[in-house]
Amino acid sequence: MPIPTPLTGVVPPVCTPLTPDREVDVPSLLRLVDHLMEGGVHGLFVLGSTSEAAYLTDRQRRVVVETVTGHVGGRLPVLAGVIDMTTPRVLDQVREVTEAGADAVVATAPFYARTHPSEIARHYRLIAAACPVPVVAYDIPASVHTKLPADVILDLAAEGTLAGLKDSSGDLAGFRKVVVGARIRPDITGFSVLTGSELFVDAALAIGADGAVPGLANVDPRGYVHLDRLCRSGDWERARVEQERLCALFGMVTVGDPGRMGGSSSALGAFKAALHLRGVIDCPATAEPQVPLSAEEVERVGKFLAGAGLL
Repeated sequence: MPIPTPLTGVVPPVCTPLTPDREVDVPSLLRLVDHLMEGGVHGLFVLGSTSEAAYLTDRQRRVVVETVTGHVGGRLPVLAGVIDMTTPRVLDQVREVTEAGADAVVATAPFYARTHPSEIARHYRLIAAACPVPVVAYDIPASVHTKLPADVILDLAAEGTLAGLKDSSGDLAGFRKVVVGARIRPDITGFSVLTGSELFVDAALAIGADGAVPGLANVDPRGYVHLDRLCRSGDWERARVEQERLCALFGMVTVGDPGRMGGSSSALGAFKAALHLRGVIDCPATAEPQVPLSAEEVERVGKFLAGAGLL
């Protein structure tokens, strides 16, 4: 379905369930999509960071998009990541995901080679020129080593190159500059500004953001949808309480031992362990070479779920 302009609400970056031999677990993926839709989410973002897109082969990426778009059947907009190193490689991904039914694409700045802001702008213009669906920028400097400048994003929005921004930069001042600019510039209409944070969705919506793309919404979609509704109704005190419950639940991402694994192994392992414990997916495996959680660490995930009222 065409994405709303602007896209609002909760748009989870969908985890990619894997089998023990690290193939896409299609039945589990279908159950996860149902779990999210039953939770009331407003869209789905596949092939993002929480989806482990960087670890998947091109064939596996195609399976994910075809599975989700086919199952959703136009009931919700499906955004697909086209995350790759350079513009030509991103354009290959654009062709794949749009042929597979994606309603919008989500692209980072180029990476490996460091790029000038003018090259970043050219990158997005070339993508938009070749893409039959809207293009959303993805600001995640921790992974691509380039911060998307707010003025570049706003100018690309004004010219119609970009339909939105998913901000996972952690730069609150820059995020606010985009939110305010999208609101006050008369040459910008229908542009979506979405936070990628789990921890300050209430604050983002309070300053005028359109929605959120929180990885933790895989585990508790109803919680984030409830938070979104409270914020939109102006019930900020109850929204604060719900946000703080979700912040406590997000503590599960720290269960992994930093002496033997990185933050990605810990966080994505926790999300998948939680989904497994909740009966949504069959296997909590993460993609290689990430390190799996131990039985003790999985038990700690269960305690976070119980504390949040989810077990």
